[in-house]
Amino acid sequence: MERIVPAPSAWAFALRIWLAMVLALYAAFWLQLSGASSAAVCVAILAQPKRGQALSKALYRFLGTLAGGAISILLIGAFGQDRVLLLVSVATWLGLCVFVAHFLQDTRAYGAMLAGYTVAIVAVAHIDTPQAVFEAAIDRVAAITIGIVAITFINDALASPSTWRTLRKPLSEALSATRAFARETLSQADPGSERAAALIRQIAVMRADASAIGGELDDGARRGAGARSAIAALYAMAAASRAFTAAAAMLGRDSAAVAEARRICLGLTDDGTPDAEAAAHRLGALVDEAIQGGTNEPLEILALQRGLDFARAASFAADGLNALSTGCRPKRDVALPTHRDMPVALRGAARVGIAFGATALLLIAAGWPATSFALVQVAATCSLSAIAPDSKAFARGVLIGMPVAALCAGIVLFGVLGGEQGFPLLAIAIAPVIFVACFLSLNPPTFGIGFILLVFFMVLLSPSNPQTYDGQTFLANAFLVTMAACILFVAVRIVLPISRAQRRAFALDSARDSVLDALAGDGGDATTRTSLNSDRLLQFSQWSSGSGAVRAASLERAFDLARLESAAARAHAQLCRLPDDPALNDAARQAREGLEAADAATLARSVRAFLRHGRSVSAPTRLDTARLVSDLVTAGGIMESQHRLLRRLGILRPA
Repeated sequence: MERIVPAPSAWAFALRIWLAMVLALYAAFWLQLSGASSAAVCVAILAQPKRGQALSKALYRFLGTLAGGAISILLIGAFGQDRVLLLVSVATWLGLCVFVAHFLQDTRAYGAMLAGYTVAIVAVAHIDTPQAVFEAAIDRVAAITIGIVAITFINDALASPSTWRTLRKPLSEALSATRAFARETLSQADPGSERAAALIRQIAVMRADASAIGGELDDGARRGAGARSAIAALYAMAAASRAFTAAAAMLGRDSAAVAEARRICLGLTDDGTPDAEAAAHRLGALVDEAIQGGTNEPLEILALQRGLDFARAASFAADGLNALSTGCRPKRDVALPTHRDMPVALRGAARVGIAFGATALLLIAAGWPATSFALVQVAATCSLSAIAPDSKAFARGVLIGMPVAALCAGIVLFGVLGGEQGFPLLAIAIAPVIFVACFLSLNPPTFGIGFILLVFFMVLLSPSNPQTYDGQTFLANAFLVTMAACILFVAVRIVLPISRAQRRAFALDSARDSVLDALAGDGGDATTRTSLNSDRLLQFSQWSSGSGAVRAASLERAFDLARLESAAARAHAQLCRLPDDPALNDAARQAREGLEAADAATLARSVRAFLRHGRSVSAPTRLDTARLVSDLVTAGGIMESQHRLLRRLGILRPA
């Protein structure tokens, strides 16, 4: 039904955006800004259904505008008398900003990208009047500030939904899904990499909201930290449950300790409020007893340690969800980095620079008037597409949305307003288009169309005081924005396109480099690596194709590489924590040599040495030893089971 009649929340969202646009336009007209329409366009770009999302995007939009304005003044001062050098420098700056944006997340990526095309808006748009660039930069910053203040005021006045409230439900559902996944894994068998990737996908979509909570309330930073901690814990719960089941399966038959650990972990998958702290304490005792009892079975230590990891992750997940809900301080604050491939970033940056440069050459050679306006639109749309999750889908939305925006702007300007100058009539006339665009932007399949309609409707309408009604200029601008959409549509398909196979190859190369770094001792923080690996696995699964069996085997190899990297990174961290004990030093040396040489046999010898001497050390050291042994066993097992893949990747030496 909501596909036909929008939900009340959608009507409320559209009303807020319309009121914010009207307020921004009124303030800009009252202040007599030359670029008053930029304030309304700013509101359109910041149109987000949740308060935290809008505030986060507003902050980085302001910073990006400041950076772009400063660079515009610098470039005009350096190359204002040489148009060729100016255009080349703008194209270079665009590419650089898009490249940087690829390695940032969410609104920070948008801010970096905005710093790029703001130079086109300020510098290229005034290429014929370089003396006016400083004033144009000041006007744009003022208009952006008005837009930010307007949408912030309206969101607060009309009680825009808080991001943390809307995040609480999907995070609770993800916790329940992770518990169900772990319950099935522990009680039956590993559901497989496909199911694990689907669970990661459900968890990963919450990262953007978790990052946007910080600016909402006084306790927003604590709520955001809780959400991030819970998300990281859900990744760890899924991985630990699979690792426990795999270790127990290799044991063949559960020992008494492993059977008790399984029961405890299964208890933590109940939908109630299990006591994860007590479970972790008991599991830690089981690990300590196994080491102190002189067990000779490394797989038992591995199973018990992964059970302990699962309990600790379950504790962090419950604590993080509680911190999100109540605003209390969580037990930890972790980062959730995302994976980005260098070749993809380079191609995206080059595509934007090539598209901008080729368009400039084409328009200059054709002697087309208003070339600067066209270049601004090409720069903006190409930059936006570069940070979109799917550039081709975004380009399709732009290709459809641009003509629709031009048509709506023409109808409102020449049909509804028809030469009138009254502000109330303008506010009423734009309302239907704003509402429809907001409804479209809330629906994922039509988001691109709705976003482009919302933004470029105001760009083409270009409200001013007094309002101008130049039909020839309007038609020329409508044609140029449509041409920019066509250029983008073609560019993403023929200028350095990236196929699915190439994306998989890039992800695999990145995983290989990460494994080599981890084996050498440069793996970094374990929690951070878990989030990074989860994002890489998610991207790899999205670009994987082929039959079910081939896809499953490919995903399993990717998961094994992630497990190898995480195990090696944690092992090196644990080796650094071991005390200077003569009984352990020789085993530690063997472990480092085995990791650096990727030698499973050396790792196995070090594991036996640690188990032999583990009972003679203190209790805290025994727990560190158990974690180290579990990671060394994991790394050695993957080196043996995936030796062909690792040799092909150059991680293992040829036999």
